[in-house]
Amino acid sequence: MEQISGYINHIVYANAETGYAVIEIVKDGEEMTLVGIMPQINEGEYIQAEGNYITHAVYGQQFSVTGFSIQAPEDIASIEHYLGSGAIKGVGTALAARIVKKFGEDTFRIIEDEPERLAEVKGISENMARKIGSQVAEKRDMREAMIYLQRYGITLNLAAKIFERYGNDLYRIIEKNPYRLADDITGVGFKIADEIAMKVGIHSDSDFRIRSGIFYVLQQALTNGHVYLPEEELRTFTAELLGVELESLTQHLSDMMIEKKIIVKEMEQGCIVYASRYYYMELNAARMLHDLNVGSSESEAMIAKKIARIEREENMELDEQQRLAVMEAVRRGLLIVTGGPGTGKTTTITTMIRYFESEEMSIALAAPTGRAAKRMTEATGREARTIHRLLEVNGAPDDTGVSGSFERNEQNPLEADVIIIDEMSMVDIQLMHALLKAVVVGTRLILVGDVDQLPSVGPGNVLRDIIRSECFPVVKLSRIFRQAEHSDIIVNAHKINRGEHIEKKTGSKDFLFVRREDANSIINAAITLVSKKLPDYVHAPMYDIQVMTPMRKGALGVERLNTILQQYLNPPSENKAEKELPQGIFREGDKVMQIKNNYQMEWEVRSRYGIPVEQGVGVFNGDMGIVRQVNLFSEQMEVEFDEGRMVTYTFSQAEELELAYAITIHKSQGSEYPAVVIPLLSGPRMLMSRNLLYTAVTRARQCVCIVGLQEMFDAMVDNQVEQRRYSSLDRRIRELQAFV
Repeated sequence: MEQISGYINHIVYANAETGYAVIEIVKDGEEMTLVGIMPQINEGEYIQAEGNYITHAVYGQQFSVTGFSIQAPEDIASIEHYLGSGAIKGVGTALAARIVKKFGEDTFRIIEDEPERLAEVKGISENMARKIGSQVAEKRDMREAMIYLQRYGITLNLAAKIFERYGNDLYRIIEKNPYRLADDITGVGFKIADEIAMKVGIHSDSDFRIRSGIFYVLQQALTNGHVYLPEEELRTFTAELLGVELESLTQHLSDMMIEKKIIVKEMEQGCIVYASRYYYMELNAARMLHDLNVGSSESEAMIAKKIARIEREENMELDEQQRLAVMEAVRRGLLIVTGGPGTGKTTTITTMIRYFESEEMSIALAAPTGRAAKRMTEATGREARTIHRLLEVNGAPDDTGVSGSFERNEQNPLEADVIIIDEMSMVDIQLMHALLKAVVVGTRLILVGDVDQLPSVGPGNVLRDIIRSECFPVVKLSRIFRQAEHSDIIVNAHKINRGEHIEKKTGSKDFLFVRREDANSIINAAITLVSKKLPDYVHAPMYDIQVMTPMRKGALGVERLNTILQQYLNPPSENKAEKELPQGIFREGDKVMQIKNNYQMEWEVRSRYGIPVEQGVGVFNGDMGIVRQVNLFSEQMEVEFDEGRMVTYTFSQAEELELAYAITIHKSQGSEYPAVVIPLLSGPRMLMSRNLLYTAVTRARQCVCIVGLQEMFDAMVDNQVEQRRYSSLDRRIRELQAFV
């Protein structure tokens, strides 16, 4: 570790959000470029930095900063240079010169201890004097806080957030209850707070620690799709996390209920525990669904007559269930339509649209992902948007302090007579709750999806719970239409769903088995299919063909597959910039996926001349794009997502991205690809299941290639095991129904 010091002569680049900066300092007449996390710095300040010298391929020698401090200027020239640099608002070079002429080397003591005396200088009022003193004190306090927090391994970026939230109160909080940080500050999880607590000397069986651990376990359960946990499981997981014996959680749960952090419900099989926010989400969603479930007085005969007219005009014939679905959509305020591939969901939606348009009603179409919305647009001929764009995501904190609120809500509802949402199996309880808040009673809400698909990545089991409640009208489409009968993809998908084995069919044009018996042979076959065979076969670019696998880890897991596929499909080149980050190498031309919702990430759509023509916020879990530029100087990269949305990531923000040459089947929900390649060899029974295979097969539009062992394919068809998901929207719906 080396040290360097000098005056900040020029700030070349600074990111206010991450704290990353590129600066030029001067010492003894020589310049040096420093790069690293250096928040809240100003030109003219004297910096002392620790780090290492590095050699940049383009910009030559630089100093990579791992820690720094700002020293108050001591000599008169330095004091004047700092005050006149713009670091203090309202003080320019001329005023700085007058201040220093008046107070000399005592200037900083006067500013910090007797700021009112600055009013003795011509041009400074008493009010301005106080503001100058306040600015200097705040900068000093923040830097002292950063130095203090760095002792506990807290990054400078996170330290800035902590100081902004607590100010000088942070010292008391860190030393008494650092677990508050996990509750109050985005980016500080339980583990960071726990590390700080250990360094401070807080006991492992501290009540603060146990309660924070309980809440952390509940938060982690959300990432696995659970809305609540049984108390026994919660106790077991918390004990494992904390490494302490926990005979009972009763007192801790009582305290957390008083703090309104959790809700505990008594059940026949024992207590279940929710994070409060998610209990009320389910409860409110149930209430809003009931409110929308109102009837219409229009006669069935008149509706049937209008449907028949549309059939004649469109030269089509609906089956009995499709006709019932359209009729129920007209007669009821809430309708759920479910069915597998090829059962006519799109035809049914299109007929509904034609009916409502003939009644001069306004219609909004939406789906959870950009790809699903695009597919809905192509199928219906009407514009469909993502649910996030329909609700006008704004990136501001919501009423719970969590980032990601929407312009459309109960105060500013959606202006549509009919709202149709497709791919409902993907919608989690958070998004459903936000949607329902923006739908007024009297608006028809039609939810369409395949209940046999995998549940949402996020918490809840919304579509399945609504159907399971048996409180709302549900129409299940089951007939496979004639045109779909010629597709082995659709026929086999239904066979998989019924648990029937599929015989290898040599003449199939769209459902292929390629037998390989070891992982490396499977990968070689997948590379050949993606890069050479399938693009011409399905008339699609190589990047539109998707490799999908059940697992993240292992010989055929996403992580290994992506590393190998990147090497073959987008190899290193002198013409392609790349950056190695903790999660791997990112190279220009790479296929990537966003792996968490970011409601504040800005995007823009540009014209052919690079001029922004549309702007917005929000990039969401599962969005896929291509890395268009890697800028090693500014430490940023640019990714193009669906619909031409260009997003700029700093390298630190790129932790939200991962390579997407291969993705998990779970992440493929709502998407459709010209062809999919599914490697199958072995894996945990919980993952190698029927509904996972069904979901994978139904993602393909033109061709499915199973590469590996048909025995494993058959075993997945036989395996009905589904990972238990703790959700209770159906229970909340039935409870409210009892009062209706």
